Amino acid sequence: MKESVIDVLMYLFESFMNSGDYPQPHRDELKEELLNVGFTSRIIERALDWLDGLKLADIKENREMPAPRKTIRIYNKEELQRLDTISRGYLIHLEQINILSESQRELVIDRLLNLDSYEINIEQIKWVVMIILFIQPEQENAYNRMEELILSENSVLIH
Repeated sequence: MKESVIDVLMYLFESFMNSGDYPQPHRDELKEELLNVGFTSRIIERALDWLDGLKLADIKENREMPAPRKTIRIYNKEELQRLDTISRGYLIHLEQINILSESQRELVIDRLLNLDSYEINIEQIKWVVMIILFIQPEQENAYNRMEELILSENSVLIH
């Protein structure tokens, strides 16, 4: 089984976060469940650390000063290598349609760069955005809009 951090995150999102059983199980319970499903201990730890990084980033964001003015995002060399033009364009699009704020975009980029895959694709971006919007308080509207966007994009591909 080829597995990655995003595979574990997708499993957690589909199994626990979307089930309404909030608050979530303790880290040890999650690890046991994931081991039983067949994920390796190494990948599980990386995924749980990824989620811990999301919590730390959320704490930092809550300490921020008032929202910054609209700015232009300049990507560094590593970001340019890992986020292709299509991925960067998709992030801009999510900002333009008010699904992501500038600070959420930065959180998404941070979490994407902490995945174990070198090249980041649109599907990974969608999953990370959904996870972040689900976890952040008072983001139900943005979460629902992202869900609708994903469904509409998928229906266009089917036709």
